[in-house]
Amino acid sequence: MSAGSGRDERAERAARRQERREPATARQTRRRARRERRAGRRSGSDLGGRVLVAVPAAIAVIALNAAGGVVWTVALIALGVLCLHELYELTAAVRPVRLVGFAALAGLLLAAHFGSQFQMVLVMVATVPVLFVVIASRPDTEQATFGIAITLLGVYWIGLGLAHAVLLRDLPHGVAIVIDVLVGTFLGDTGAYFGGRMFGRRPLSPRISPNKTVEGLVIGFVTAIVAVYFAGLYQDWLTTQNALLLGLGVALAGPVGDLFESFVKRDIGTKDTGRAFGAHGGALDRVDAALFTAVVGYYIWHALLM
Repeated sequence: MSAGSGRDERAERAARRQERREPATARQTRRRARRERRAGRRSGSDLGGRVLVAVPAAIAVIALNAAGGVVWTVALIALGVLCLHELYELTAAVRPVRLVGFAALAGLLLAAHFGSQFQMVLVMVATVPVLFVVIASRPDTEQATFGIAITLLGVYWIGLGLAHAVLLRDLPHGVAIVIDVLVGTFLGDTGAYFGGRMFGRRPLSPRISPNKTVEGLVIGFVTAIVAVYFAGLYQDWLTTQNALLLGLGVALAGPVGDLFESFVKRDIGTKDTGRAFGAHGGALDRVDAALFTAVVGYYIWHALLM
């Protein structure tokens, strides 16, 4: 028997002893989390598949970000529409108003590029009465409130996240800062994933995402900061202090974005939002953390420029 398997068995015995002291509902939650973590470990490493997905996506993002302007904005609108489509498909039972959602998302991103945050607020404000008029005109208004709620959730969650990516790209040095934020986001996520598989013992949030661990969170947090710091070494205008501050913001926001999407999926009762990336899930699964880090990255970099 290997030392690693011995540690696993001792941890399992300790967990079972703890279960006997807990209420039945707590035991059930803990058992379910442990089963899902073991299933994740048995599935084996999917590093090769992740690389096959990540490399073409990274090349496309770099090229579109370098092009900037309308090209970058339209590309993010297309990505946002795909993410919204996935969310609305999962919640089709409450009949979200897809056309209003898609139009509002596009309006937010176009306002971010051609206008400012003031125009973005106008789009957000206008979306509510337009949504009401459309949904009230339906012959069947059953579950209309839930349809309004899901429509707006998608617009504000996905639309505002991507709109801030447009705003960030349009700031001074925005091309490089977008890359820095994305490098920190995705390397931090990768560090958390492999760190959790190798060293994870304590579940982070069993009810939301049973496979995530405290150890993985810490490793991902450090990885994100270090990744942004090293990316900044190639940018002589980005000081060490500013790079570390930006990395800290990314490291904090990324896991929140990931857990937010996990919470929504678990409440809906699904593992993945779609199949845009095959076995690796949907588009929303891939950009969940970036929807939060783009917002935090924008406000940090905007403040540092002042």
